[in-house]
Parts: sequence; C-alpha cells; structure tokens
Amino acid sequence: MALVPYDENVLPALSKIHSSSAEFHFASHRLRLAQDWNRLGVAAVVWDAAVVLCMYLELGHVDLKGRAVIELGAGTGLVGIVAALLGATVTITDRKPALEFLSANVRENIPPDLRGAVQVSELTWGEGLQRYPSGSYDLVLGADIVYLEETFPALLQTLEHLSSEKTEVLLSCRIRYERDERFLRMLGKLFSVQEVHYDEQRDIRIYRAVRIKTKPEL
Repeated sequence: MALVPYDENVLPALSKIHSSSAEFHFASHRLRLAQDWNRLGVAAVVWDAAVVLCMYLELGHVDLKGRAVIELGAGTGLVGIVAALLGATVTITDRKPALEFLSANVRENIPPDLRGAVQVSELTWGEGLQRYPSGSYDLVLGADIVYLEETFPALLQTLEHLSSEKTEVLLSCRIRYERDERFLRMLGKLFSVQEVHYDEQRDIRIYRAVRIKTKPEL
C-alpha cells in the first residue's frame, strides 16, 4: 500500500521501485520478489519498512517457530515469506487487486515443503473480519501500513479483532507526519505500545503493541 506520493522526475533516487524485481537474502534463502509499479503501484513495491522488519525477525527478536502469524497489507509478500521461512504458519493478506501478484511471489519464494504453512488471503481492513478467527494469532505484522488517515479506524478495528492479550503486533514504519503520530496515540488507547527498534540509516521504526488487559465486569 502507498506510503508517499511518487514522482520519478522529482525523486530520481526512488527510481529503483520501477525495477521489475528486487532480490534479498533472508533466512538462508535467496529471494527474488517481482515488482510491478505500473500495474499495481505502491502495492507491488518492496519498501524499506518491509526490509527492516525482515531484518528484525531474522535476528531472532521474536520466536516464530510454530507460531500463527498474519501479515496485513502485504504487497509483495516479503515479510510474510520471511516469517514462513523462519518457521511460522503465516496468513499473508492484502486487498483483492493485489492477490494474484502476491500469490505469484509466494509460489516463487516458498519451497514446496513449506507451502502448506502459507496461505494468501483477501483482507480489506474492517470488512469480513468474521472470516478470521478473533484473537487467534500469535503475531500480527505490518510494514508501511500506517499512512492514510482515512484507513486508521478500519486498521484499528482489524488489529483489535485479530489480537488477544497474548498477541504481539509489530508495525514497521517511517514517521513522517503528525497524522502518523496521531495513529500511534489512537493505537495506544487499545494497546500498550513501545518502540523496539530504530534503523537510523533508513529512518524506520518498529513498534510492538499488545492488547491492554480489560478489567472484568463486576
């Protein structure tokens, strides 16, 4: 999903996003992710926040083996793919227009013996959430999904639905505007939020959020 408006003439340094593919090495695997800016725009580009989150996962800050993971707004699928390679059972989600592209990247980069541990699924935030068991995920992942203010209520609703008090939410993002800070304040009303990592070179922060325990009714 989008993170910044893009004008190739104004921002030539971002011309790499027009490359048809991007290559990485994570979890002892060489990954080649197709990109297609012209057809799908920002949903089909590997952004820095995804790379930083993959690096964070690979360093073992989160135990992924055997855990149930869901990625939101997956785009190219890099984060979910890396989580699966590190031992998680992963549901990789995005909106319907991105699914064919996303599925192709998953098929290309997940070894046959691990494909049973990965599912690609349609999820528009705030819609059809009953298809996803409430609070049943150990880990919710999102890279550069905090940027459009009009999506904040639906994103918060989705995070709340997917999470129990034992669920960890990891959001990797670049804080650019006041609205980004506003989202973190909104998130903080439902979750305990802390910054757990900062990549200074890429100016990317990773936030960990856990549902605030609700007091039992008397």
